[in-house]
Amino acid sequence: MLETDAVTFPESRQAYAEMLGNGWIDAVRRIPPQKGIYTYWNFSYRGGYDRSSGLRMDHLLVSPSLSNRLRDAGVDADLRGWQKPSDHALAWIELDLCGK
Repeated sequence: MLETDAVTFPESRQAYAEMLGNGWIDAVRRIPPQKGIYTYWNFSYRGGYDRSSGLRMDHLLVSPSLSNRLRDAGVDADLRGWQKPSDHALAWIELDLCGK
C-alpha cells in the first residue's frame, strides 16, 4: 500500500524539501512547469487506471551547476495505454552536455 512507501514518509518529504532548498532542481517539474505530473498509477483504483490521479514516485534532480543545461523533461505516460503496462511510467530528462 502507498502508506508504506518511502515517498509518503514525512522524513523523506523533508529530505526532498531540503535538497530543493539547497538549490537542486526538480527537472521534471521545471520543463514543462505543469501540475499533475504522475509516474505511478494504482491498477486497482476503480477497476483500472485513471489518468487524472496518480502519485509522483520518481524524481529527477539536477545540481544547480547543470540547471542551465536542462533542455527537456517529461514522463512517458502514454506507455500506460499499452496492453498489460507497468504501474509506473518512465520519467526522463535531456541535458546539453556539449553546450554552455
